[in-house]
Amino acid sequence: MVSQRSKIVIIGGGTGLSVLVRGLKKHPVDITAIVTVADDGGSSGRLRDELKIPPPGDVRNVLAALSDVEPMLEELFQHRFATSGDLSGHSLGNLMLSAMTAITGDFYRAIIEMRRVLNVRGKVIPAANQSVVLKAELEDGTIVSGESKIPYSGKKIKRVFLAPGNVEPLKEALDEINRADLIVIGPGSLYTSILPNLLVTKIGKAVVNSKARKVYVCNVMTQAGETLHYTASDHVRALYQHLDSSFIDTIIVNEGTMPKNILELYKEEHAQQVKLDINELESLNLEIVHKSIVKYDDNVIRHDTVKLAEILCDLIPTKIKE
Repeated sequence: MVSQRSKIVIIGGGTGLSVLVRGLKKHPVDITAIVTVADDGGSSGRLRDELKIPPPGDVRNVLAALSDVEPMLEELFQHRFATSGDLSGHSLGNLMLSAMTAITGDFYRAIIEMRRVLNVRGKVIPAANQSVVLKAELEDGTIVSGESKIPYSGKKIKRVFLAPGNVEPLKEALDEINRADLIVIGPGSLYTSILPNLLVTKIGKAVVNSKARKVYVCNVMTQAGETLHYTASDHVRALYQHLDSSFIDTIIVNEGTMPKNILELYKEEHAQQVKLDINELESLNLEIVHKSIVKYDDNVIRHDTVKLAEILCDLIPTKIKE
């Protein structure tokens, strides 16, 4: 059992982050999720362009995952309109966050107010209180602009970076990182969900300098356009390269075989199981936690949020009683 005072900071975006916090909220830990604001596709991208606000989608998913309300209210918050008009594709939660931003005049203040409405167990903080543009430099020197466009370049990514490059994080994000007992990176898309947070310079530096144990939850499957043929150690090296630091203490990576029929479906999308290359990971001086940590929902491979939450709670450094 971990102390109620133990603080976990999770950094990421996309479905991986919301899946993880849904499991962690059942444990006696204080949770802070730091969420990317680089999304420029779908409903979030449209609201971002039309209203000049940070994209609300990833924040919405984490708020819903951490909420403690009646299932119907969460379903309402997550409802996505399917019409032939302007509302088509928008989720009600995105519209509510947009409206609250207009009312309060501040995106982060809007998140705080929505936390109260949804009785959220934990803090949800955007990596920046403004929109940022994620850009990628490909191996041939080509620059691709926009998070949603990067995976479709058809070329290997050399590095990603933000515009503007000097974006300021919220003080609250830095404070939570500095107070953390455990910092969790991922799971999520390496280049488009995880790194956009760490590339906010002061957030990256705070993570590197933190005395907390830093854990990377490696993706189970590679992603076409981002991490094709990447091994587990390739993921780690990409993180190290972008932050110019070997800052991770522990990696959690899936092991074991998966059903062939599901792997065949992923193969059609040019995705494959991430190879667990233990020797390479050991050469990076990492503590390696390798277990079966997946489940299958309608032929989709997901991290098992219950198993993952238990592993992470066991990794929290023991506090000395005062």
